[in-house]
Order: sequence, then structure tokens, then C-alpha cells
Amino acid sequence: MSGPLTVPAAVLEDWLRERYFRAETDISSSGVHNYTLGDLRALDAGLRDGELDALMFRDGPSLGAERLRAAVAARVRPGPGQVVMTTHGSSEALFLALNALVRPGDEVVVADPAYHSLSALAASVGAVLRPWPLRPENDFVPDLADLRAVLSSRTRLVVVNFPHNPTGACVDPAGRAELLELVGASGATLLWDGALTDLVYDHPPLPDPSRDIGRCLSFGTLSKAYGLPGLRVGWCVLPAELAPELVRVRDYLTLSLSPLTELLAAVAVEHADTLIAPRLAEARRGRDLLLEWARATDGAVECPVPRGGVTAFPRFRDVPDTTQLCERLLARHGVLVVPGGCFGHPDRMRIGFSCPEGDLVRGLEAISKELAGLPPRGEAG
Repeated sequence: MSGPLTVPAAVLEDWLRERYFRAETDISSSGVHNYTLGDLRALDAGLRDGELDALMFRDGPSLGAERLRAAVAARVRPGPGQVVMTTHGSSEALFLALNALVRPGDEVVVADPAYHSLSALAASVGAVLRPWPLRPENDFVPDLADLRAVLSSRTRLVVVNFPHNPTGACVDPAGRAELLELVGASGATLLWDGALTDLVYDHPPLPDPSRDIGRCLSFGTLSKAYGLPGLRVGWCVLPAELAPELVRVRDYLTLSLSPLTELLAAVAVEHADTLIAPRLAEARRGRDLLLEWARATDGAVECPVPRGGVTAFPRFRDVPDTTQLCERLLARHGVLVVPGGCFGHPDRMRIGFSCPEGDLVRGLEAISKELAGLPPRGEAG
């Protein structure tokens, strides 16, 4: 008989938990900067004309409100035999899926570095993790040969998030096709975290993989590209026959979403392009500004070009562990960033560039000031 669920500390959340609310300038975020309720109400006549007042606070369906599920399906366009389930952020969807699909001893391949929910939850239910390394010497560009090397007849799941958090790496359309072919041939099920799907710079957003392979669950959220993290709404696209298994686990957790958040989420998804387009344009400008700043440091900051998402993962050449640098940025300048140690790369830092330009400039200037105060190379005590 297995023991109680043991979940390790979420190092990233531990870092952000208190600091997030103390910071004056936030350049840490993996999502675009936030919208308000007023912004959403401006998009939908119903929200302005009494629909909120008429909302009945009753329990919702286990798979989610029909309006929101239909909006997600119209946006994602899942493959045949797939259904949409709405969840409390994509993290709940991942938790439900992993608990329904993984048994102790199953091998789970996870792109590494990884956002903690993608790896730690699988380990907590007894999986044997097989990292698919995204290599810093290759600027974290996904190498499908490395994926091929870790797949085996024992692989139960392959878990990826492209665009990737924290590095901004992404497979291109040809790489996506090869990845799906490899996973399909292996007999494993693909878990595709599409939180950042709409935030790409070099090609159109990658299509939902369920259109091409049946053994697939894909996840989305309003927290990243939509600028609505406080709604805590996400979704899972999954084979219809698996839905009862996820509902079975959910019956012990959350049962359903709030009808209020699902109504607001439906409006957001129905007007997705209106919300996403200006934030993506802002992120593109922020990315250019960040890369220009890094180039001007004369090699002190080595920054791989983010191909998607809104975070960069630069290496600080003279700082073996950026944790204290990040602490000084908050204490002296009110600037919040994430030390790379949260993702297993202590000489790096996660910097979010989809924020108001003034915030990004202030944050980068603060980093430059702290770097200028470091001892010359080779003289650190």
C-alpha cells in the first residue's frame, strides 16, 4: 500500500511568496502584465448590462460551464474524441491528470529545467523521472536526439511546455512534428503544457497536439498570455474516455469552478486576440530592450534569445549563484527577479520582459548598478 502523498517544497513559490508583495518593480513574471475587471467589462455588453448581477451562485458542472468550454474549444480546436475540462488554473489540471494516469514506478520524461508542477507532481505520485535536458551550451534549444535517448518502452508520459518557462526556448513547427512522431511511436502519452502557446515571435502559435495524436492531454491557462492570473482559471483538453478519471479525483478536491470566474473567463477567451495582441507587441519590445541591455554588458550577462514566452534566462558570468544578487535587488531597489537556483541553474536569473517599459528599464538599471559594484573578476572573496 502506498504512503501519503509527499510533495516537495515549490522553490519558486517559496521565493515569490512574500517578496512578490514587497516589490515596487516586478520584472520576475512569466506572464504578461495584468488586466482589470473594468478591462473585461469593456469587452462584453452582457457584463455591462446586468449579467453580473443576475449571476446565480450555484455549483457548476464537473467538466465546467458550457459557455467557457465552448469558447476554449473554438480557440484551441481539439482533435476528434477530445473534450475540454475547465480547472482552477492549469496546475489543477496537471494534478488531476498525473494522479489519474501515473502509477508508482512509471517512467515520466520531463523537459529540464522545468516549472515545478511539471516535475514534482509526477515524482510525488511515484513516477521515476527521466529528464530531457535542454542544454545551456545550446542556449536551451530543444534537441530531439536528447528526447529520443531518454524514451524507452517503460515511458508512460512525456511532459513538455513549449514555449518553455523559464528559458523561452521553443520547438518550431518542424520540431513539433518530430516530437509528436517520437512520442506517438513510443506508446507514451503526451502532456503538453500550452500556457504560453500564444506568446511566440518567430512563427505562428503551435497547433494543439491533440489534432495529430490521440494519446495527448494539453493544458492552458488565463494566467500567462491573457494577463488574468487572479482568476485562477485554466483548462485541459483530453480524450473523452479519460474525463471520468479526472472527475473522480476532482470530486475530492474542488468539485467545480465558481460561476463568476467561469463567466469572466468565457468573456476573456471569446475576446482572446483583443487581450493578447497588445501584450504580445509590448513583450516583443521588451524582449528587444532586454537583449540590447545584455549585449551592452560586454559579456557579463549572456542572454539566450527567448523564442517564446515572456521570460529570459540569462547567465551572469561573474556570479556563480545569483541568489544574493537577487536579494540585494529587492532590498536596495525594490526590484523583484527570480534566482536561477529555483530552476537548478544558480548562475542564471529569470527576468520577465512583458511589463510596462518603465518598470523593465528601472529593473535592468538596478541590475547594472549591482553588477558594477561587484569585485573584479578573480577577486571575489
